Formats: sequence, structure tokens, C-alpha cells
Amino acid sequence: MELEAARRAVLAAVRGTCAADLPRLLHWMRNTNDFDELVVSNNDVVLKNIAEDLRNRLPIEAMFNSEHQAVQKIHQHPLPMIHVDAFLYDDDFVDSLCEEGKMSRSYCTECGSYKTASLEFISHSFSLMELKFLYQHVLPDLTGKVVVDVGSRLGAVLFAGYLYSSASQLYGVEMNADFCQLQEMMVTKYQFIDRIKVVHADICTEASLLQKADVVVMNNVFEYFLDRQEQARAWEFIACNVRKRGSLLVTVPSLKESLSKLQTDIQLNQWVEEMQLNYEVYMEKDVDREALEQIHLYRIL
Repeated sequence: MELEAARRAVLAAVRGTCAADLPRLLHWMRNTNDFDELVVSNNDVVLKNIAEDLRNRLPIEAMFNSEHQAVQKIHQHPLPMIHVDAFLYDDDFVDSLCEEGKMSRSYCTECGSYKTASLEFISHSFSLMELKFLYQHVLPDLTGKVVVDVGSRLGAVLFAGYLYSSASQLYGVEMNADFCQLQEMMVTKYQFIDRIKVVHADICTEASLLQKADVVVMNNVFEYFLDRQEQARAWEFIACNVRKRGSLLVTVPSLKESLSKLQTDIQLNQWVEEMQLNYEVYMEKDVDREALEQIHLYRIL
């Protein structure tokens, strides 16, 4: 049944309900979880299982001691900030951790007082909703295409690409050996080895991989892991090698924001064209619209 026909059928059912029962029916429709199973696919379940496997192998902050610079930058932030990986922990999970006293959403501005402020959360991974938005609404059909995730970290973009797209190859380039090992474990356990390859390398050594990519994904990839001079060098390398005409670049945040504090010679209007995205595809109340709006899509000129 097409959308318009389904809508008419639902309205007809509501209008056919006796007046005495209509308020209860509307209340049920607004508050029920009975529809959840209709929008949860087997692929969603697989991704949630992967997230659980990873949670069991990581500390709550999902960071390794080997990430010296990222840890230092978070500690140097002017306001208290914690890393909460969005792939591992959705809002409901964070709420349960707060109830258990394992995490907090706020901090005391004056020790001993009741004056508190919200903690800033940062994530270097997409949430399940963002991953579905990426592969089902942002990117076109990827049949036969090569996807490269720069700074693949836990592998969320790779795993979602395997499940939600027909991309022929998904490459994750990750500098941190600990995260590469975790990704490899999941690739093996879930039998993704035919289409996913994890590359333990600095992206600035992978020119040929970038040059053949049809889609390059970059989520919060350099800011917390490189100093500004290194960030500028990395972006110059990306701009020099992501040049296949018509290929796509996905970034969080926007290129303009990422480059605004760096000194580079990159001329965005000569390199990319930003594509307009429809951020209204999800109408549910609990959708983080602000997070979706951080996702930007560009076509290489």
C-alpha cells in the first residue's frame, strides 16, 4: 500500500471509531510502542548487537589511553566535557547509566551548592539513527561503489554500510591500533570480511585509496586528534586527493566550520558543491534533529 492510500485508510479507521472510544484511541496512537517493531529491521538488531559487543570491551568513555591528544584536548576544554560514543550509547542508555550513578549529565559549578550546569557531550561516532539517515537518505544507491571512512574508530560507518547499502567495498582508515583490533574482531565475528577492510594507517599515506573512493566519510575526524598544523596538512592532503569528479564527501561538521580556524589554501568553491539534504524525513519526537543537521554532503567538482 502506498503512503497516500495508507494515510486514507488510517484516517477512515479513526473516523469510524465511536465517539466514546475516540479519545482513548488517539491517546493510544500518541503513546504506544506497538509500532516500534514495524520500524526495527534485522539489520538494526545486528548493529545493536555489535554495539553491545563493543561496550563490553571498552570503558564507559569508549576511549583508550593511547589516544593521548584527544584525552588532553577534552580535559583542556573551557567547560567540562565528556566523551559519550553515540553508536554505543543512545539517550535511553545514557539515562539508565545516570540512574545507576555511572554517568552524569551535569556538573556542579560551585562545589557544595545546588548550582549545576549541563555537561557537554562529544561523540566521534554516528548514532544508529544517524547511520540510517546517512545510508537511507543522504547517499544514493552505492551498488558497485567504494566507500572510505577516514578515522573509522569503532567501525560503525563500515558495519552500517555493509548492512544498509550495496557498496562493493568499505574501507576504514584508522591510526589507532587498539581501534583497528576492535574493528577486525567485529568484522570476523559478524562475517563482514568479504566487503570490509580495516587499514591501520595515517590517512595522509593513503592517496591511492582516496583517489579511487566514490564516497568519503569524515565524522569529527581531525579536531581532537591532531594539532592545528597537522589538521591543516591533513585537510590539504584530502583536498588534493579526493578529486574524482562526481564522487561524494560526507562531513561532520561542515567543511566551512572544520576549516574556519585553520590556515589552508583550500578553495571550497573550486573543489566541492554542497548538496541540500532533507532533514525532515524522520517525524518521530525523539529524533535528534540537531545531530542530523550536522551531517553535510558535498559533490566533488
